[in-house]
Amino acid sequence: MTPLAISAFTLTTALGRGRAAHADALSRERSGLAPQAIEGCGLSTWVGEVAGLDVPLAGALAGWDCRNNRLAQAALEQDDFLASVARSRARHGPARVAVFIGTSTAGVRETERAYRERDPAAATLPSWFRHRETHNAFSAADFVRIVLGLAGPACAISTACSSSAKVFAAASRALAVGQCDAAVVGGVDSLCFTTLYGFHSLQLVSGAPCRPADAQRDGLSIGEGAGFALLERGDAPFRLLGYGESSDAHHMSTPDPEGRGARAAMRAALARAQLAPGDIDYINLHGTATPANDLAEDRAVCGEFGTRLPCSSTKGWTGHTLGAAGVVEAALSLLCIERGLLPRSLHTRAVDPAIAGNILLASRAAPVRHVLSNSFGFGGSNCVLVFGGGA
Repeated sequence: MTPLAISAFTLTTALGRGRAAHADALSRERSGLAPQAIEGCGLSTWVGEVAGLDVPLAGALAGWDCRNNRLAQAALEQDDFLASVARSRARHGPARVAVFIGTSTAGVRETERAYRERDPAAATLPSWFRHRETHNAFSAADFVRIVLGLAGPACAISTACSSSAKVFAAASRALAVGQCDAAVVGGVDSLCFTTLYGFHSLQLVSGAPCRPADAQRDGLSIGEGAGFALLERGDAPFRLLGYGESSDAHHMSTPDPEGRGARAAMRAALARAQLAPGDIDYINLHGTATPANDLAEDRAVCGEFGTRLPCSSTKGWTGHTLGAAGVVEAALSLLCIERGLLPRSLHTRAVDPAIAGNILLASRAAPVRHVLSNSFGFGGSNCVLVFGGGA
């Protein structure tokens, strides 16, 4: 594929708002995970919660108010992203800038609240509840389009934890066939009972900060986050070089133990980027810290790249941001290129002897030209992205 310029990017997670806050957290090895303190939640677990989302959306956006859209708004306001999109909108026209947003649950937290406040006698939900603008999966894409003043194609992608990695692939195809001249890609997912208790019911949630690839790992830490990038043709300091997708359909919640679908996606991403395995300097692993996922991913990575390539999971820093994980980890990958940094797998103490990959237990400075970022969703919905610096 023809590389695409990443003209701007931003992210907001439990580590803070914007690129500088995340670069600082990586350099100081500061985790965003903390014991959960969500009102009404009885689970003993750690989460990556974004601070300062208590102020409702106001004015013309009041009807869209929910935690998910507040989080999206907070991210859009960082790193001069609004100004970058405004310049692209002026250059191409609002109808020629597309929006592709990934999410797994959108604003389901509003629906949870609505059901708690429903009238049991009338069996009706409260009058304030607005499903279309909050819980509807497309609401995230529609909200972003409205905030940015865009009128091009808009799409929401919901493929579990690969959702906001797949937006890069979807945008690349839209640009290639001329549906748009630029695309805002991103993802947003916020903390809610549905995901916390849902993953807990699957016995996948840890009671401590998650420990990817660790011999004693026992589950994930759920986080929330949002991130966005602007893709265009031309030159920029960062580029999307390739993407690869696969669907192994091994099981609804368990990956193929041999990682065949994951490896196929990695191979496709390298092929599109016209790179060999030896050209990759670092892999940002999907690395959920669940026993089956980490082992399957390791087999896929080692099968394609061998055992020497530095790799780590950044979910010990942010938590697993689910539908936002793809874009959050894409942004972290770009920071690695920008800062020349290989971040360690935070909270990992001793690597599982069954894992053969080169899991980083200490962060280090190093030139980073190309990063491969893995995102694997439930049901075997896999997406791998390859990023590089500008030409």
